[in-house]
This record gives sequence, C-alpha cells and structure tokens, in this order.
Amino acid sequence: MGEDPQRAAQQYRLDRLAREEAIARGEEPEVADSAPEPARPSTQAERAAFVENAIQQAIRRGEFDDLPGAGRPLEGLTGQHDPDWWIRRKIEREQLTGLGPPALTLRVENAGFEERLDGMHRESEVREAVEDFNRRVIEARRQLLGGPPVVTPTRDADGEVRAWRERREARQREAAEERARLEREQEKRRASRARWWRRRA
Repeated sequence: MGEDPQRAAQQYRLDRLAREEAIARGEEPEVADSAPEPARPSTQAERAAFVENAIQQAIRRGEFDDLPGAGRPLEGLTGQHDPDWWIRRKIEREQLTGLGPPALTLRVENAGFEERLDGMHRESEVREAVEDFNRRVIEARRQLLGGPPVVTPTRDADGEVRAWRERREARQREAAEERARLEREQEKRRASRARWWRRRA
C-alpha cells in the first residue's frame, strides 16, 4: 500500500522544523542529496486512509467539540420527504425574497402576509396587494416549467380588508388604552408629589 501517511506527515514536520531552526541560526538549510521521489498517484484506499487519519487527529485535538447544534436533535427530520428542503431552509434562514421556485416564494410570502398588510395605511393598498398576490398564485399554478406544486391558497380580498380593518382598530384601541394608562400613572405621580410638598410645607 506504500508509505504510511501518518509517518510521512511526521517526517515532513521534522524536516520543516529542522530547516526553520537552521534559518534561525543563520545557517544554510541542508538540501537532501537525493532528489525527492516524484509524486505518484495514490490509490483510493490510500486517500481514504489519509482522510480517516486526518479526521481522527482532529477529533483528538477537539476541533469538533462545541459545534453549533451539538447535543440537539437534527432539524427538519419530520419523516416527510421534501426534495426542496435545502432551498426552503436557505430562504428562511437568510430571509430571501423573490428567489427560488414560485411554490416556495409564495409559501414564504403567505406566511407573513398579514404582517405585510398591517404596514399599509389605506384600504386601496390592501386590496391591490391581495389582488397582486392572487394573480401571482394563479400564474404559478398555470406554469408548465415543473418544480414543486403550488399549494398556496388565494386570498379573499374583502375578507382580508375586513381583517386588516379589525386588526387596525384593535391596535388603535390598545394604543388608546396604553395612553390612558400612562396618563393615569402620571396623574398619580403628580398627586403623590403634591401631597409630599404639602406635608413638607
């Protein structure tokens, strides 16, 4: 099988250390009399042994300790086969938009659709956004390019506008209640300060 890769690596390190020490002393490093052996192609077994040896050495040095996710179960092992798992995970992890097959981009957009609508200020904007989303879903269903099937449902424009209005009114009520609570607390603090000054006077 040829030379032991571990032994060859040790010999290389020793030779390099000797050359560095000679240079540090100001001496000319010794050059081997005989020319180095020409590199010969290694067999698959030798390459596998070298890789296995490198992995074992890295394990002994502790280079695989404290890796992210150590001791936790692997993510995405749901038992369902998803051939596009890596695309979906990349899009979710890096929060990419507009990339990937339409089936995946529409699914990601659908998940955050209400939040996107809540950032809009007019009913007409909400209606336009819903109509645009529905148009893209229908186009993706009609495509003949292959890829994963489009399972994202279309949305009812009137229902989305109604839900947007209800969420908006709920946020306004919460904001008004929060303002009233803060005003009550300020009034209590003012009254407390006034009582304190009256006691001191």
